[in-house]
Amino acid sequence: MPELPEVETTKASLMPLIDQKVVAVQVRESRLRWAIPEDISKLRGQRLIQLTRRSKYILAEFEQDTMLWHLGMSGSFRLCEANTELRKHDHFILQFEDFELRYHDPRRFGCILWLDQNSQTKLIDTLGPEPLSDVFNAEYLTSKLKSKNVGIKVAMMDNHIVVGVGNIYATESLFNLGIHPAQPASSLSKSQIEKLVIEIKRILKQAIDLGGSTLRDYSNAMGENGYFQQTLLAYGRAGEMCVNCETTLENLKLGQRASVFCPQCQALKKVKPTSNTVKFVQGKTK
Repeated sequence: MPELPEVETTKASLMPLIDQKVVAVQVRESRLRWAIPEDISKLRGQRLIQLTRRSKYILAEFEQDTMLWHLGMSGSFRLCEANTELRKHDHFILQFEDFELRYHDPRRFGCILWLDQNSQTKLIDTLGPEPLSDVFNAEYLTSKLKSKNVGIKVAMMDNHIVVGVGNIYATESLFNLGIHPAQPASSLSKSQIEKLVIEIKRILKQAIDLGGSTLRDYSNAMGENGYFQQTLLAYGRAGEMCVNCETTLENLKLGQRASVFCPQCQALKKVKPTSNTVKFVQGKTK
């Protein structure tokens, strides 16, 4: 799934469309995660004024309406000439004056919606702060983690706490800091939280600078791949040797996501039980 750096890179690659007028709208398949609005044709004649990003959403502001775009699991945008051959999963097309913008999505988990009160309330208002903003700092994160007994990786990927720290970047951040992904979030020290905030910001900035990660079919709107995957030290490397200690990297599932870690460098620290700690006795909670 494209994560924050891939969405930021995609948004940047769409900037040639700014001030361009939509001359035609075509929906080849409306059944995405939610149906493409039936009145989507009212974009015709409107100029694209601004492109911004909130979490993994691209907000496209036109002269009269604003759209909310999400790439889902396998979505991508492509800028091309109008006579470029269509691909099977090109579902939505906006023809501008100089370019044609095509949304391609084999799994159809993405979305093309109006940014209205309904989508604002359901999809935007519940989101946590941006990880690269000043609001996301050690004091803020400490307040959010102090009562969280879930694994720190699960907490990092909770969009109510902070947006956009997906599986790849959470895995790499924790590996670099020597923190086990299942370490209870509330057990992290002040120093660890301070370092975690710094590392999340660093690794996301690096990924954006490298154009994101191309692990399967991701590319930006110009068809260019990202290169951050060439720097990966843990993600996707289960069964290989740790670059630091040569211990075999292991994999566990947290929150239904694969979590690769080094059992030596990221040893799980024992936590003193509290009244809030869930105990497991013979497979049952007590």
